[in-house]
Amino acid sequence: MKTLDLIGSAVGNTFRSKTRTILTILAIFVGAFTLTITNGLGTGINQYIDDTVAAMGADDVMTVTKVAENATDDTDGPREYDPEAIAGEQNGPPGTTNVVAPIDSADIDDLAEIDGVLRVQPVKSIDADYIAHDSGTEYEIGIGGFVSGMQLQLAAGEQPDAAASDYEVVIPDSYLDALGFDDADAAIGEPVTIAVTDADRTQHEIDATIVGVAEASLGTTSSAVPNDALNDALFDAQSTGLDASQLDSYSQATIWFDPASTPEEVTALQDRVDDAGYDSTTVAEQLGAFKSVIDGIVLVLNAFAIIALLAASFGIVNTLLMSVQERTREIGLMKAMGMGSGKVFGLFSLEAVFIGFLGSAIGAGLGIIAGSAISSALGGALLADLPGLTLIAFDPVSIAVIIAVVMGVAFLAGTLPAVRAARADPVESLRYE
Repeated sequence: MKTLDLIGSAVGNTFRSKTRTILTILAIFVGAFTLTITNGLGTGINQYIDDTVAAMGADDVMTVTKVAENATDDTDGPREYDPEAIAGEQNGPPGTTNVVAPIDSADIDDLAEIDGVLRVQPVKSIDADYIAHDSGTEYEIGIGGFVSGMQLQLAAGEQPDAAASDYEVVIPDSYLDALGFDDADAAIGEPVTIAVTDADRTQHEIDATIVGVAEASLGTTSSAVPNDALNDALFDAQSTGLDASQLDSYSQATIWFDPASTPEEVTALQDRVDDAGYDSTTVAEQLGAFKSVIDGIVLVLNAFAIIALLAASFGIVNTLLMSVQERTREIGLMKAMGMGSGKVFGLFSLEAVFIGFLGSAIGAGLGIIAGSAISSALGGALLADLPGLTLIAFDPVSIAVIIAVVMGVAFLAGTLPAVRAARADPVESLRYE
């Protein structure tokens, strides 16, 4: 019997006992359906986290702060006042802040000398007064940072060009109505005015062009994001009237490292930065714990799906054992006519694999349909405040792997009945009543 004939015979024999086969396929369907949904859940959330990380910074940068001299004081009482210390971002219980020392040009040089650091740039913090469009109403707004490699989640437009000499800015979509734009596309190419106040209490207005509109996302704020040219212009205007020592003082710095670095190499670089008296944080670390929790939840859900598949595998064993018993005389006849044990084994193994394929394909297909419907419904209601999130997303490769795994489980489950059929004695099988 040729291979194609063997496959055709296996497919035809699968539904000799329709009820038993359908029940087995349904058992496999439950496991494949659950695996598809849980895998899609993990894919969708992790894609959203990856997009969020890209919007918060590049993969090859880390933010560095300088440890204040009294920051490691182990006393429980009040911390001694340090006039040069800077209150950093909150990193503890509500109401608490980090206290960091200012970073100056000498620190920038020291950081640049650390092995593995490719480039260092101070973070220029800007406190804008307002943003306005076409001499309209003025609205308070924050100014975010942008580094080469960042990928903001845009509703329209493009990323700001870090190398451009023109003043470019990306505004948050929450400001569209206030600034008088009908939608995100209408804002692209329009001018806005951003104002800052210097040390002499003089207000400076700087015009820029909107090149993009950013969607709100996890971990981002409603801030305008300028390109380097606009950021420098705002910082220079804000710094007017400051003396040289104040100009050379930053709360943070950004360092670039080799984007091909392994996690171990990045950790080693962070250790060297820490040894030099600085704290460092990569963008991925800011959402790493959240991603680990999601991966853990998906892993537990996948475990339940695997249990369902194992239960279904016993159904395959039972189905094929019953088939072997019912077809004992047929097996004896096939062997008597010259079919080898290997082909008999292959015939029943193919039946098991075909049952696994049907259950997994139907489960994966309905899982994709149900997951897409659920994701769409939640995206328009409960998760409407998280634009860009596809709660349940499907990767074709992952779906193919799920089907292949289920078929593999089915093959293993069918091994015992297939071996039993292959070892059957043709004479005894023909005598079977």
